[in-house]
Amino acid sequence: MLSEGRKYLTATAFLAPALTVLLLFKFIPSLMVFINSFQKWGLVGFQEWVGLRNFQMLLKDPFFWQALTNTFWYSLLSISLGITIALLSALLINASKEPWASILKFAVFTPVVISLVPASVVWKWLYNPSAGFLNFLLSLLHLPTLRWLEEPSGIFFGHGPSLALLSVVIMSIWKSFGYNTIILYAGLKSINRSVYEAAAIDGADAWIVFWKITLPLLAPSLFYVYLTSFIISFQVFAPIWIMTGPPPGGPMGTTNVLVYYLYQKGVEDFNVGYASAVAIALLAVVGLLTVLQKVFIERKIHYEA
Repeated sequence: MLSEGRKYLTATAFLAPALTVLLLFKFIPSLMVFINSFQKWGLVGFQEWVGLRNFQMLLKDPFFWQALTNTFWYSLLSISLGITIALLSALLINASKEPWASILKFAVFTPVVISLVPASVVWKWLYNPSAGFLNFLLSLLHLPTLRWLEEPSGIFFGHGPSLALLSVVIMSIWKSFGYNTIILYAGLKSINRSVYEAAAIDGADAWIVFWKITLPLLAPSLFYVYLTSFIISFQVFAPIWIMTGPPPGGPMGTTNVLVYYLYQKGVEDFNVGYASAVAIALLAVVGLLTVLQKVFIERKIHYEA
């Protein structure tokens, strides 16, 4: 038998490679970002310690606030529409019999395994105002064509998120809703069938069963899908960079989001200190909203039927 000390050393040896990777590529870079946010950087590297000046500039920067607003709109639209579509898809698959259920699962999950970059390139072609397939369909239906990724006007009577941002949201939903569908489908399958049998005996109709049984028992899966979708939505970058350029950020900056704004400041402008401040602000927003959601939403969720 190994002593407790030998067990500890053995476990540490097995964990060492993973811990080393986390240390080098997660913890140390995160610490450096925090330190850099209090410094001024240029082409030649560190210049001076500026304290909270980067954060003060951030609060007065209209482009930062525009990027933050665009990110909130992207998150709201992608989560609300994406989860609704995923839930409807999961319900459809759950109600289908074989082999249709397998065919539907294959169809909805296929976009998930497609690389994001080529998917963004294809959708950019679909949105092309002169040669794109979507405008071709609109013309066949005798409907006015759209400028999709080039339109800065808001979709709510000229206000709110732009059509360009909505176009990116549609592509992102297509790319990711299959994953959420499978998670929700697994949640539906985990619901005890005896609950539905009891409801049928009591004479409950389909609408009552959905609202009073299915949704409450599916709440843990819905909350997981919602929380992960929320965090991912604040990290969107590749579709913005590929689909809404040049210059990326779309018409009049209406698709510029926080992660791309961070990239602009850090990589294109070489302003590492200010970009680090943007990263800290992004972390603070996501962390605060995640905690609030777990406090006020998760406590209403029952994980046992």
